Amino acid sequence: MVTCPSVNIIQGLTSIYRWEGKSRQDAEVLLVIKTRRIRLLALIRRVKALHPYSIPEVIALQVAGGSASYLAWVNDSIVLN
Repeated sequence: MVTCPSVNIIQGLTSIYRWEGKSRQDAEVLLVIKTRRIRLLALIRRVKALHPYSIPEVIALQVAGGSASYLAWVNDSIVLN
């Protein structure tokens, strides 16, 4: 089980991309999921298992900084087992 302390669901997006040699435009929903590096592979596996796309967009961005109290809450809220 992947446990994340916070997920933002951003609806109303339009994605424009190339797939199988064709230009595509589709409505999509963006999830911004906060986790720790140690949980990243488990999160990727879970998203791939649940997502209808054969290649879902899953990218990891490193946090350069932020509110110390918020970052501590994220860190403390993630279950590692």
